Amino acid sequence: MSAVYLDYNASGLVRPEVLEIMTKALADNGNPSAVHAAGRRARARIETARAQVAELVGADPTAVVFNSGGTEANAQAIASALAAGCERLIVSATEHPCVAEAAAAAGAPVEILPVDANGVVDLAWLAEALARPGRAVVAIHHANNESGVIQPIAEAAALVRAAGGWLHVDAIQSAGKIPVHMRALGADSLTLSAHKLGGPQGVGALVFKEGVSGVRILHGAGQERGLRAGTENGPGIAGFGVAAVCAARDLETVASHAAWRDAAQARVKAAGATIIGEGADRLPNTLFLAVEGWDSPQQLITLDLAGIMVSAGSACSSGKVKPSKTISAMGLNRLATGGVRVSGGWGTTEGDWARFADAWVDAWTKHKARAAARVREVA
Repeated sequence: MSAVYLDYNASGLVRPEVLEIMTKALADNGNPSAVHAAGRRARARIETARAQVAELVGADPTAVVFNSGGTEANAQAIASALAAGCERLIVSATEHPCVAEAAAAAGAPVEILPVDANGVVDLAWLAEALARPGRAVVAIHHANNESGVIQPIAEAAALVRAAGGWLHVDAIQSAGKIPVHMRALGADSLTLSAHKLGGPQGVGALVFKEGVSGVRILHGAGQERGLRAGTENGPGIAGFGVAAVCAARDLETVASHAAWRDAAQARVKAAGATIIGEGADRLPNTLFLAVEGWDSPQQLITLDLAGIMVSAGSACSSGKVKPSKTISAMGLNRLATGGVRVSGGWGTTEGDWARFADAWVDAWTKHKARAAARVREVA
């Protein structure tokens, strides 16, 4: 049987439409800053993509700044907020490392916004924190990259706006899976990444609210209206634009994947797994489960041998398992090294989810049997 890819939250498979436009752009890859015909064609592709990406999140195309990906985009957003007069940072406890680390390196005080047992930010705590002296930039991702838990961004935005702060929203996981509209969310800045949408890796965007300006963190020539130096990745940006169009088109289809996810969830839960964030609204494509006594890397290897490609809720470095930041922030430390994230996308079928559930339940049953046998041997 062919392998099953269920790791779209890490990187979506490249869409055929994206491959087609990128192939054409690579074959006609003039410098978009050049005034000759090839340069003008390259510039036209970039500006078309800018409008396509803006449309996905309900923004003005002039507010879209292309860059190398979500990590750079999040770093620039934080730098822009501080340059605009913010004096301190408030970062959610389950934020992606590229946001948390950028905040820690920013040179301003950082406070951690706690989450509840389902991974949802504590709005009462946020209101109290915003009432303290000093204008704050608040960073809350729209949806968690591990659990898929969706945050109450509009409610948080109202608090931040009333306090005169800046709300930065990492929408890298949510865009293309649920509706994302910049004005409805109330974000001052928002970040996107092409490869989460079925576009190429190494291309992202920072989007500003109307009337909000940013600062550059890469210096050089005046590309991207002076906000991001360096020759634009024309073919990659063209692919990003087409991926955004496809993602918007497929939103209703992605929503229907929740039923497939829920069926798999019911099976693994019945077998003994804990579903992380089960009590909160989640992305329809994401299942994050955890068990005690079976570390993530062992689960991943077992599933990969069965032809199922998923990710861990923890990172494995030099043979050492790091606890999942998301699970730990939710107070489930006993499960923090046993998380597995399953995430579907545009190429996923109902059968893929069923095959995952079959493989995981079988592997978990065998693991428990081996563990019980070892206990009997010791006894």
